[in-house]
Amino acid sequence: MKSTARVVGLDRRAETRQKTVLITGGAGFLGSHLCQRLLAEGAKILCVDNLLSGRVTNISALMQHPDFSFWEHDVVDPLHIDGPLDEIYNMACAASPPRYQADPIHTFKTSALGAINLLDLAREKGARILQASTSEVYGDPNISPQSEDYFGNVNTFGPRSCYDEGKRSAETLFHDYAERHGVDIKIARIFNTYGPNMRASDGRVVSNFVIQALKGKPITVYGKGEQTRSFCFVDDLVDGLIRLMAAPAEVNFPINIGNPVEFTVRELAEIVLEKTGSRSALQFHPLPQDDPLQRRPDITRAEALLGWHPHVSLEKGLQQTIAYFQSELERKSARGAVGR
Repeated sequence: MKSTARVVGLDRRAETRQKTVLITGGAGFLGSHLCQRLLAEGAKILCVDNLLSGRVTNISALMQHPDFSFWEHDVVDPLHIDGPLDEIYNMACAASPPRYQADPIHTFKTSALGAINLLDLAREKGARILQASTSEVYGDPNISPQSEDYFGNVNTFGPRSCYDEGKRSAETLFHDYAERHGVDIKIARIFNTYGPNMRASDGRVVSNFVIQALKGKPITVYGKGEQTRSFCFVDDLVDGLIRLMAAPAEVNFPINIGNPVEFTVRELAEIVLEKTGSRSALQFHPLPQDDPLQRRPDITRAEALLGWHPHVSLEKGLQQTIAYFQSELERKSARGAVGR
């Protein structure tokens, strides 16, 4: 959608109105969980998504709620809102490598132009705004765990650069709008997150392994599977985002949100095989360009400033994730669909 969108009909007297929250990328994996949680907590939710990677099915259960509204719109174009606005969660931008690499220029625009448009909106409305940044700002790190004061090791000239550098540019814009215009900002550096509402075809390691195991297909492992990841269940991640949004105004610097418990990719594959009961074999392929060899967050800031720490173990989170994908496969099979 290329035209400018306008949300209307939200005027309320300040002393009686609900908190109004705009969530861009709200039909995506993380955004849909955030919509659901904040709606349950009594907020009025304005969900915006261009549906390039988000899905209406992720928010279909929310559509009839009187305090939930959805607009199909691309944050590359300005978004105008009539009425009060208290908080903005900028969750827009595909995080799946196959999806963000399919149109790298648009991916970069989503991060950079999207940040500018939403920061301008936050400035206009006096709203607090949170940027969903990423652990990818650290690139292929030379240190582990990664703390927020590490500047990273990022390739500006590769297949992942559109996403990595796009998110880094957004962080810079958030910093400058805070410094020059006094915009109330929050920045969450999100590490590998998984759970229900992920796309089966999004190319991320958890969804890949679970779908391959459930279908009895070979488990695709890159390199020797010795690269590490730290997996945060979506419920824990959403809790961290909400706590960060509610933190004092002086907490206006990047905060890592992720699970510091580290697994090799091969260990993940073995856990998935055990949980699914699959007999799929491991199939090894060359490492993709710029694929990080280590990924583990230092969450000292989140623990100290937000009182946040993840609680859901990988084993427990995978049980819910496997059940979700099993249900999705059964639903598609019942409709006569063949995979995705």
